Amino acid sequence: MHLDLKVKIYTDGAARGNPGKGGYGAVLIYGKHEKELSEGFRLTTNNRMELLAVIKALEALKQDNLEIDIYTDSKYVMDAFEKNWIGGWQKKGFKNIKNPDLWKVLINLYNRHQIKFNWVKGHSGNVNNERCDVLATNAADYGPLLIDKGYESSLTDNTGLL
Repeated sequence: MHLDLKVKIYTDGAARGNPGKGGYGAVLIYGKHEKELSEGFRLTTNNRMELLAVIKALEALKQDNLEIDIYTDSKYVMDAFEKNWIGGWQKKGFKNIKNPDLWKVLINLYNRHQIKFNWVKGHSGNVNNERCDVLATNAADYGPLLIDKGYESSLTDNTGLL
């Protein structure tokens, strides 16, 4: 008997300082199968890591047109889709919107599936959300730390970083 199961994705992002070292964590669940993802970055923001967690999780899927429940503690990410802020941002060409590079990638991935965002209160005992937090913070704290090119390229030369 074949069961049509939803993919469940839990995500979290972290930054040590904002901006600062950061990381993301994601847990993907399909039936009995689980996969964990995480990466750390030398300089980024919490919101970028929240977005990147969802992006990397969706990129890890091997098929399109899946039914997916995404669980996040980021109102920023969830409300952008659930309250259709995305539509207005697209109409304005993402003018004055932070992280347009990541939003554009996420929109393309979002359109390939049937996705429902669900908010989970952070640090409230949800096992998978807590696991994502550990993945994200460990990635930020212990690396290896990658370059968030989208963030660092947005900085001006007077920061002393570029």
